[in-house]
Amino acid sequence: MTTERIPLFCDIALAERIERVEAQLTAACSDAARRRRSDTTGFVIPIAGGVASFAEENSPFNKVAGLGFGGVPTADELGEIERAFATYDAPVQVELAHLADPDLVAVLSDRGYRLESFENVLGLALPSPVDHAPPAGIEVRRGDDELESWLEMMADTAAHPDDQGVPWHEEFPRAAYISATRDLLGAGVTRYVALRNGEMAGGANYRVRDGVAQFAGAGTAPAHRRHGVQTALLTARIVDATAAGCDVAIVTTQPGSKSQQNVQRQGFDLLYTRAVLVKQP
Repeated sequence: MTTERIPLFCDIALAERIERVEAQLTAACSDAARRRRSDTTGFVIPIAGGVASFAEENSPFNKVAGLGFGGVPTADELGEIERAFATYDAPVQVELAHLADPDLVAVLSDRGYRLESFENVLGLALPSPVDHAPPAGIEVRRGDDELESWLEMMADTAAHPDDQGVPWHEEFPRAAYISATRDLLGAGVTRYVALRNGEMAGGANYRVRDGVAQFAGAGTAPAHRRHGVQTALLTARIVDATAAGCDVAIVTTQPGSKSQQNVQRQGFDLLYTRAVLVKQP
């Protein structure tokens, strides 16, 4: 007899927990951007269980995250955040989990929000049996030095995305990407570096909250792709998340992407999809 692995099931309670920590991370990164600049530009506004955030121009943290698990926002609440984004001539981007309150779709559609894209949230139940040994020639360590080189390498990975699957619906200038990555670190995110034959080959980020290990910002330099770098980075973070007592690890990918394929090979299951809804100022 063989024992088949049972896929991780995502109920509304788990989705709410994941979306809550995602909203907390968005808010923390937005606050980190203001500390980095030493000014008061931007905002973080709580709304219906989530947050509306504007960090700075071209930041990936300009969005509404975690919405739909704390009731449906009122017209006044939505109007407040729409005016806040309009102050910076920025669109309102809502990342809405399909397990959120279904009434939200009609509410947002009636206010002129337009569906632009989707992204997938995948999860791995912990503890999970993984092969701790990285592929030959690859070493993974927590990044405690070489910050500037690591940032430049990560920007290079973002500038040359894989062409498999649905592309990300938005692109960021190199300087904005580096600033946003600094803000992740300023929000308490741990960075990892992967070395292949002694050369910096890839990197990734990791954060733990409420029993959820968030795997984010993973990338491999183009010259080192298809050599197991991402597998090594995933494994290292799974080991650390298990040691930290987390019961689930999560990662967000584009549908049908190489990243999704990689994490599913490591045992991650598709939990839910987020719709990205945008209203122009």
